[in-house]
Order: sequence, then C-alpha cells, then structure tokens
Amino acid sequence: MEGTASGTDMELGLALVFGVLGFGGAVLMYVAAMGGNQVLSGWGFAAAMLAGVLAVAALHLYE
Repeated sequence: MEGTASGTDMELGLALVFGVLGFGGAVLMYVAAMGGNQVLSGWGFAAAMLAGVLAVAALHLYE
C-alpha cells in the first residue's frame, strides 16, 4: 500500500487541541446551565464555538 506522508502533524495536533478545548467549553456550558448561571453558560458556549471554528480552520490551514 502506498501512502502519502506530510511534513508535519500540526494539522492533527491543533485540531485535537481545539477539539478538547471545545469539549471543555461544552462541559462548562452544561454545568453552568445546571447551576442556573446563564452568563457563564453563554461564555462556555462561546468558547466551544470558537474552539470548533479554530479546529476546522487548523485542518484547512495545515492541509
């Protein structure tokens, strides 16, 4: 089997880091919502969305 090798794994590494940060933001959003803190829940949502956007951008940027 032939495969292609890339010079760097930055694409995968950044996507994983931002994916974990996005998951953390989603957990923060859920925990804050269960506690009744809507402002903190909103910030958790914003963090999750931003991390998701950056993960997709990293995949495309280092392709």
